[in-house]
Amino acid sequence: MTTNAVDVVEPPASPASVDARLGFGGGLRLIAADIKLSHSVFALPLAVLAAFLAGPERGGEGWPAFWGKLALVVICMVLARTWAMVVNRLLDRRIDAENARTRGRAFASGRVGPVLGWSVALFAAALFVGATWVFQKAWANPWPLWMSGPVLAWIGFYSLTKRFTAWCHVVLGSSLAMSVVAATIAVDPGALASPTPWWLAGFVLAWVAGFDVIYAMQDEAFDRSKDLKSVPARMGNAGAAWVSRLLHAGAVLCLLAAWSASARLEMVFGVGVAMVGVLLIIEHVIVARRGERGLQMAFFTINGIVSLALGLLGIADLLF
Repeated sequence: MTTNAVDVVEPPASPASVDARLGFGGGLRLIAADIKLSHSVFALPLAVLAAFLAGPERGGEGWPAFWGKLALVVICMVLARTWAMVVNRLLDRRIDAENARTRGRAFASGRVGPVLGWSVALFAAALFVGATWVFQKAWANPWPLWMSGPVLAWIGFYSLTKRFTAWCHVVLGSSLAMSVVAATIAVDPGALASPTPWWLAGFVLAWVAGFDVIYAMQDEAFDRSKDLKSVPARMGNAGAAWVSRLLHAGAVLCLLAAWSASARLEMVFGVGVAMVGVLLIIEHVIVARRGERGLQMAFFTINGIVSLALGLLGIADLLF
């Protein structure tokens, strides 16, 4: 998936020589480094916020059970992301091998073979399904288990979309937005009757799609040469920048709607909403002025702050 750090360009390695040296443990470490679990920061804080919104109110009952559910939500998030990222790297390994920016990735370079990759992906998927079963066993909530298969299918399907539609950025956004809805269902399916989690999911969708368009700008020429579909490949980087701005404007509107629809989110979360608006403006100013040279700051640093600040301020509002 495109929500990884900017890849360091490395020459392709010889599979025969490198795989033997790495071994099984080395291959696992290389996969873990390649999919960068630390970048769960983009969706995890907002999924945790959604869980708190669906959880008990201050001074209410049910907190011991809530902490167990929350821990399981985090585990499910990490497992689902591992599945999606490894599948992405596997399905794109031949395309990545032709791109100077991505040819150093684990599978694209041949340093790790697809057999180990699919084993890791399927193991993560199996653990994910098993974790969702715990919600049914411990709290009589069958919805996470029932939805586990469709969730895995959708977030894995994203990896194919760039081959046939420029809407691939929106599909990625929906994959991360799904975590907000899934966390709500896991804690209390009845909480979906409120519009707040839906508006919050809408924010995640538009926000992620917007910054993924920015990220794809660095591959505009390559995508065109390989007939890959993306907004930059279709509209050019100048047009893509405007699409990203419109998506982020829509994201802020969704966030305002989530704030106004909730009786539990008050002024502390409002500060977070204002921060998000300012940070997204800064992001687009950096991209406009510095182009690809500002990508690391605009894409990773600022969006990581957006997610962490919004999630933490929302949770603080609900708790204190």
